[in-house]
Amino acid sequence: MAKNKINSFSALVFSTDPNFKPEQDETPKIATIVPAQQLLKVRLETKHRAGKAVTLITGFAGTDDDIESLGKMLKTFCGTGGSVKDGEIIVQGDHRDKVMQWLIKNGYVKAKKM
Repeated sequence: MAKNKINSFSALVFSTDPNFKPEQDETPKIATIVPAQQLLKVRLETKHRAGKAVTLITGFAGTDDDIESLGKMLKTFCGTGGSVKDGEIIVQGDHRDKVMQWLIKNGYVKAKKM
């Protein structure tokens, strides 16, 4: 049995208007702020993680690609795993000092350790 594929035209059946254009999702592109202006917060969190500590970096203003690359660089520098979810960078373990060291060295001077 074939699965139903839902696309953006699922509600549209037929249009007689020759100038008709389907609605497009117009999400504004967010430009990434320069590192010296980023207000990043670095903190330790253990909630909802079965007692395991993670370093959480929040406050990044920019595109998804830029936050993904920043997360990858931080995880590589700390030598550990992690992820980027909902605009937050999660680095496994307590690496607040290492993360702050890397951020300041790379121009994120407004970063704060909470």
